[in-house]
Amino acid sequence: MTPILSVAGLEKTFGSVVAARDITIDVPAEQTVGIIGANGAGKTTFVNMVTGHLRPSKGTIRFGDKDITGMASRDITRLGISRSFQVAQIFPSLTVFENMCVAAAIARDADGILRRAFTPLRSGQTVAEAEAAIELFQIGSYREARVATLPQGIRKLLDIAMAVAGWPRILLLDEPTSGISIEEKFGLMDVVMSALKSRRVTILFVEHDMEIIGRYADRVLAFYDGTIIADGPPAEALANERVQTLISGTKLRTEAAHA
Repeated sequence: MTPILSVAGLEKTFGSVVAARDITIDVPAEQTVGIIGANGAGKTTFVNMVTGHLRPSKGTIRFGDKDITGMASRDITRLGISRSFQVAQIFPSLTVFENMCVAAAIARDADGILRRAFTPLRSGQTVAEAEAAIELFQIGSYREARVATLPQGIRKLLDIAMAVAGWPRILLLDEPTSGISIEEKFGLMDVVMSALKSRRVTILFVEHDMEIIGRYADRVLAFYDGTIIADGPPAEALANERVQTLISGTKLRTEAAHA
């Protein structure tokens, strides 16, 4: 079976600084992949290369049977790879419904809504898609609320719902639980994962919370110093000695406690 995402020998340099090197992975369709690593480990660089926000210095990226290496981010999005950001990319002065209409209209406009201001934001199909996404992500009670007034967790759900407006086949999430309280994080992820799996989306998500990784990932990619040091099921990857020493700190905390 052809992987939905295949990365080979991927590298990114900024002058003499190597931000990512020798990244080679295959991701099957509908897998949920957790990406872990300390700040500066190469996680976001990897996500930015896959989504076209950074051009790789070396290597190839294939989406199904299509080579997308170095393609513009807007073209990659139209092919079916979308993303959300750590800081929600939403319009604070608009309502939840209006934000979703904008996202649906942009997703449907192959020529780019910013260059075609006359594209209808509230066509029948746009409204239907907005309403479906609001229901799917369980934010209907906030439908007419201005985004500036929303709790952080609802903003996160809206941001991810907007990223799914174009029915992507792959979605990359950057720190979906960042800024979310301990009490809210599992409930939020339950909603997100249920919604995405119902649409059979392949998920790659960057996360620092090992509890979230352990509960929701089918597979873990552990990044350190720009490369992958562990790749496997959560129990296996999180038990890796280098991961425990360099990323999660589990081994260091255990040794300190024994000392």
